[in-house]
Amino acid sequence: MSNKKILTGNEAVARGFFEGGGVIASSYPGSPTVQILDSLKQYEEIYSQWGTNEKVAMEIAMGGSIAGAPSMVSMKHVGINIAADPFMTFTQIKTKGPLLLVVGDDPGLTSSQNEQDSRFYAKFANIPVFDPCNPQEAKDFIVEGIKISEKFNTPVMVRLTSRLCHCRGIVELKDRVAFSYDGFIEDQSRFCMLPPYANAAQHFMKERMENLKTFNNTYSLNNLETKGSGTLIITSGMCYENLKELDVNVDILKLGMIYPLPMDLIKDLYSKYENVIVLEEMLPFIENELKVEGLTVIGKELFPFTGELTLETIKAGLIKANIINEEVQGVEAEKVPPRTPMLCSGCPHRPIFHILKMNKATVIGDIGCYSLGILEPFEVHKTNISMGASLGMVLGLAEAESKIDKNRPLVATIGDGTFFHSGITGFLQLAQTDKNITVIVMDNRTTAMTGGQITPTTGDYFKEEGGYTVNIEGVLKSIGISDITVVDQFKYKETKEAINNAMKRNGLSVIITTRPCALNFKVKKPHYYVDENICIGCRSCIRTNCPPISMKLYDGKDKKNSYIDSNMCVGCSVCSQVCPVGAIKCSKSE
Repeated sequence: MSNKKILTGNEAVARGFFEGGGVIASSYPGSPTVQILDSLKQYEEIYSQWGTNEKVAMEIAMGGSIAGAPSMVSMKHVGINIAADPFMTFTQIKTKGPLLLVVGDDPGLTSSQNEQDSRFYAKFANIPVFDPCNPQEAKDFIVEGIKISEKFNTPVMVRLTSRLCHCRGIVELKDRVAFSYDGFIEDQSRFCMLPPYANAAQHFMKERMENLKTFNNTYSLNNLETKGSGTLIITSGMCYENLKELDVNVDILKLGMIYPLPMDLIKDLYSKYENVIVLEEMLPFIENELKVEGLTVIGKELFPFTGELTLETIKAGLIKANIINEEVQGVEAEKVPPRTPMLCSGCPHRPIFHILKMNKATVIGDIGCYSLGILEPFEVHKTNISMGASLGMVLGLAEAESKIDKNRPLVATIGDGTFFHSGITGFLQLAQTDKNITVIVMDNRTTAMTGGQITPTTGDYFKEEGGYTVNIEGVLKSIGISDITVVDQFKYKETKEAINNAMKRNGLSVIITTRPCALNFKVKKPHYYVDENICIGCRSCIRTNCPPISMKLYDGKDKKNSYIDSNMCVGCSVCSQVCPVGAIKCSKSE
């Protein structure tokens, strides 16, 4: 078979793993790499499974590798922090089956809390890095990564960026390559990283990197494009595609494997040019590697160290370097009006945020859809650091403030996906506290922020997806937490009373909310409407920040009253419960 198809970068990665003979794939959902595992589910030959967190996902792939099977784990850049413990040790091992770590970096912080450059993790771990520039290369580099991993007995990182993950391009499809393996064969000296074996593994790892460096000097994925210019630009990834669009009169060395660098090749080229420029997104990784070797190159003097390198930023840098004329004008991109992210219609998080804002609570936030509680109009979350951090942080805050006799009630929020990802250990730490801490577990039965992937509580709604259900209340009771209240947050007054009472009690109080994600589970009930003759225009309903609600000037009125768009309303009823005069009513239709 040989045909072409338009794929996203993520879909191309999945296709490459299929074509390369991949067998075991695991991941934890995190933008921009979510679609990789979703796309793999179409291939029956591949076992693909969401991990509880990135560490577990990494370990699943490691298990496939020691059996000899081509294995892949995918995650966003911050996920490597969670997976770092097994990852940093497994990179010492002389791997048996190919192992790929596909990571999605996020220049410009499109959907992340930091802008981590994963290339440095690869250098830290002594493994090679591929940097594809388009969906075709994303597919090809996965296939090539499997080959390199097998040839050099090494894990391989394939580094993507948000733009590449989500862009679309024409990809040539090929048949699947058969890959045979014989299962796990016991070899303690190879797979047990205790000091006697790990010390020897250090020498193997060093030798492996030296062999890769030599190999990369003549690797076909590194391409030189010449125009007879006195300037050489060394680049990789999507920076190359943007540079090519500018059609600048420079020679280009496009790298496929960016670590270890093909240093002999670069040094040979370096002597032939007046100027050598490094074009790379985020930190000066390639630039610093070259400077360590004594080469005079420039890079971050011209280009930003943060954010995506767009056509405009690359052009500005090349103007600064006198490579192109400042008078050269491109077509200005149309300015898109900014739009603040907001919770969906019927989102079960909304009444919780409304209650916390009315209480003027000090809330330590976490990562998920509920991170939007940081933004207007709620502005209830006062911190947002990393998954599961709210629990340890609220304990540390409470203990620190108690030392200065500032004993105020504190609240932390965490979702069900984050609870299972990295929250249980935080609850173990919190279980015996005597400080006034209320934790709200916002269980919407899904990992909603990244597209509705399953969690261990999803089985309540989708038996065929989750297969079973873990009861969060039962888990918390099993570790000694007894002050637990389970609420339906769409029963607004009961939920408000439960939260208010919890905030008055010393020790740990837990509130578990149970309404599912309206979007993922397609929640739709009879819509509500406003009786404009009763409405007093107080805007209490507006403050719930529900998308269907706005203010409208009705016929015959001299001031605006509330209005609900029936096409958007999913019938959650929260607005009617906060209305002080009973102006919002259920249609009882549809």
